[in-house]
Amino acid sequence: MIAQRHYSPLDRLLMNVDVGLRTLLGNPIPTDRPNPADGLPEAELSDAERREAMRLMRVNHTGEVCAQALYQGQALTARSDEVRELMQQSAAEENDHLIWCRQRVEELGGRVSVLNPLFYLGSLAIGAAAGLAGDKWSLGFLAETERQVEDHLDGHLQRLPETDQKTRAIVEQMKVDERKHATTALHAGGAELPFPIRQAMRLASKVMTKSTYWI
Repeated sequence: MIAQRHYSPLDRLLMNVDVGLRTLLGNPIPTDRPNPADGLPEAELSDAERREAMRLMRVNHTGEVCAQALYQGQALTARSDEVRELMQQSAAEENDHLIWCRQRVEELGGRVSVLNPLFYLGSLAIGAAAGLAGDKWSLGFLAETERQVEDHLDGHLQRLPETDQKTRAIVEQMKVDERKHATTALHAGGAELPFPIRQAMRLASKVMTKSTYWI
């Protein structure tokens, strides 16, 4: 029987630095899931439609950068191994989103946001603070984050061209994953966050989405 390796706090810190660099430099480690847009036809989009789809996917990419940082911060300060593993599993699936979003942004002729490092660092600090508050609050924060992301993706589906099957397929799969992460966090003991915190999260999300849509 192979003994399970136990990582020291320094080991975990270095592993998270590696994940952070991979996140920001465009080299995250994916799961074995295929890109949901693979094999779908590229739509004939007008210049305006292409710009809009690209900007929305740039926003989504930055959202996934933030999600990675939140999960990493929460994993670093989680009280239990079970919660830490849940955060790491969710982060692994979010890596797929990072890759899919970046690829689609580039296919649409754009680039990812130059503000990503700033939002990454801010989200890392928020995630660590949520973890320090206790596992039930950390899980509740994860669930609320994913619920708000799902609402945000619904809004994008309403704005994307109906003919853009590739972009829509990616967003639809992201929605499925976010809902699963929220449900898993609640079942693991996540607490409902107070209303002021939920509102503050929505305000922070608006700052991110409005800025990265353009930059």
